[in-house]
Amino acid sequence: MTDTDIKKWYVVRAVSGQENKIRSYMESEINRLGFSKLVEEILVPTQKVVQIRKGKKVHKEKVYFPGYIMIKANLSGEIPHIIKSLPNVIGFLGEKKGGDPVPLRAAEVNRMLGKVDELSIESENIAIPFVIGENIKVIDGPFNGFNGAVEKVNEDKRKLEVMVKIFGRKTPLELSYMQVEKI
Repeated sequence: MTDTDIKKWYVVRAVSGQENKIRSYMESEINRLGFSKLVEEILVPTQKVVQIRKGKKVHKEKVYFPGYIMIKANLSGEIPHIIKSLPNVIGFLGEKKGGDPVPLRAAEVNRMLGKVDELSIESENIAIPFVIGENIKVIDGPFNGFNGAVEKVNEDKRKLEVMVKIFGRKTPLELSYMQVEKI
């Protein structure tokens, strides 16, 4: 095994929100210049997130480490300078002024890659924390402090219909999961 075969993980600092664009710049520039044998992998860790917009579930990929791109490579010769000269790249994490980039330690790499694997496996498991007939207490909004019972659960909107006694009369309220707690 020669020095050119040894590849280590490095972290590239980049402008937040531009990680995927910078990764594609890196890949195309490295391939264009013929350094693809020295760079094994360029990784932007992402996490699948389910957001609710206008009452609908929207699946979105969210960058797990905003502003950072992981790269497994043999950073010898001109490669660090090529990467640093790309648009929106700030530099390498941990490098001294004018010095070589500092590779990640094995423990950091294992922790990072383990977290990335865990995030990619993580499926959509939105549990419904409330059941019909359950007693709850309102903890947010104008009806803060009132007690009531869950009448209906709307999974898509992540809302509950709750019957609360106000001035001796039962009144229906539509509240989000975050506005109530179990008694």
